[in-house]
Amino acid sequence: MSAPAEIINTASNLAKNRLYHDCYHFMQSDNLQLPTIPDVAFKIRRAINDDRANNAKIARVVQIDPSITARLIKIANSPLYRGRRKIESCPEALTRIGLKAAQDIITSFAMKTVFLAKSPVIARKMTDLWAHSSYVAAISAVFAHKIPGFDPDKAMLAGLIHDIGVVPILTYADKHPEIINTPKDLVETVRNLRVDIGLQIIRKWDFPADFEDVIIHAENWYKHNDGPADYSDIVMIAQLHSYIGKVDVKKMPRIDELPSFKKLVQGHLDPDAGLSILDMAKDEIEHIRQMLK
Repeated sequence: MSAPAEIINTASNLAKNRLYHDCYHFMQSDNLQLPTIPDVAFKIRRAINDDRANNAKIARVVQIDPSITARLIKIANSPLYRGRRKIESCPEALTRIGLKAAQDIITSFAMKTVFLAKSPVIARKMTDLWAHSSYVAAISAVFAHKIPGFDPDKAMLAGLIHDIGVVPILTYADKHPEIINTPKDLVETVRNLRVDIGLQIIRKWDFPADFEDVIIHAENWYKHNDGPADYSDIVMIAQLHSYIGKVDVKKMPRIDELPSFKKLVQGHLDPDAGLSILDMAKDEIEHIRQMLK
């Protein structure tokens, strides 16, 4: 039996795609330039994981970066955490949010520094990638907030890193524009290497093991397993929701038909309520997107 034309065409295109071959070769030899976790996020994660640390000591580390301090206070007063009184200081914000949640939030805030490039074309693609990733992160956080058993801040970070494997590909293209013959070269390279490179990054960063499923299943719409719902389900549904109004609806599956959505709302919400939550939470979603900016 002969191979389908689509497979033959893909193989033919990849054979001529120098960007793909370079990125694949360097990935296999562990020499592809992977982004490093932002310095401020690394220092704060180290401080929070120090058994001798307390809120005051950790606050001193956080306050090294005034912009992150301001955004941490802002999210402590957001609908996700709003209490009876307004939070006005970093130690108070850490107390309200909790240290582990603050670790995920601060890492999310610092992540934007990874999405950088010099050439105008690739810089634009990095900007678009960040906009998409932060939108998925915001939807993930709000949806996780509505469903018991999920941490909104972990969901936000999971949404933010679901496409992190694209960053080294864009970085390499930024440094070697001469090897890209057609726009398809970049599209094909991303499609074929996004997952494997993404897994390398989160292992290098020592992120939670379940984030691997987030990267693997980000667009696996009909993923089905017998286990409980997890963060990969949250991020997948968030990503599909992010396409509303941007992608031809006829080309996308219906959210309420997906196994992941049914699993998430089972026992907590009926499907219609699950969809209305995302529609009604537009202000919350936009609030988080603005903070990530």
